Amino acid sequence: MKKALLTLALLMGTLVQLLAQTDKIYKHNGETVDGNVVRVAEYTVVFKYLNEDAEQTIGKYAVEKIVYGKSGRIEKVTDKVTVAGKDDWEKVIILEDKSEISGLTKVADVRGKTGFINYHTGNSGDKKAEKKLKEAAAELGCPFVLLTSEKSSNTSNNSFGGNQDIKKGIAYKY
Repeated sequence: MKKALLTLALLMGTLVQLLAQTDKIYKHNGETVDGNVVRVAEYTVVFKYLNEDAEQTIGKYAVEKIVYGKSGRIEKVTDKVTVAGKDDWEKVIILEDKSEISGLTKVADVRGKTGFINYHTGNSGDKKAEKKLKEAAAELGCPFVLLTSEKSSNTSNNSFGGNQDIKKGIAYKY
C-alpha cells in the first residue's frame, strides 16, 4: 500500500512539474492555448502544442498575454481593441501582412471609396477612402481590416475631373 501511494505521489509530482513548465497563451477571445512558445516574432507568436513537434503560428493581435511556465514571467502581447459601432472607426487597425490575421475570425469583405467627382488631392482622397473602409469595418464590429487592394484612378476625362480612390479589404474580429 505504501509503495502504491509513493508511486502515485511521484507520478502526481511529475505531472505537476510538467504542467508548471507549460506556457499559456491567453487569446482576446477568451481561449487559452497550452504549449511551448518557440518565439515571439514581429507579427506572430510561434508555439508548439504539448507532445507535438509541429510549429503553430498565431497573430499577435489575437493574443493578450503569454505566461511562461518555467519562469512564471508574464509577457503582455497586445491590448484588446473594442469596436462598438461606426463611431469607433478610428480604433480600426489596417493590417497589411497576412500573418497578422492568424487566430482572428473573418467577417466580411469591406470597401471604402471616394466619389467620382472629388476635389481631393491624392493624399486626402486616400485618407477619405481609408476612413470609409474603417467605418465599414466598425459598423460590423470588427477591429481589424486586412487590406487587399488599393487603387487610385484618374477621372479627368469628364468635364468635372478628379480622382477616385478605392480601398478593399476583409474585416476581422476576435
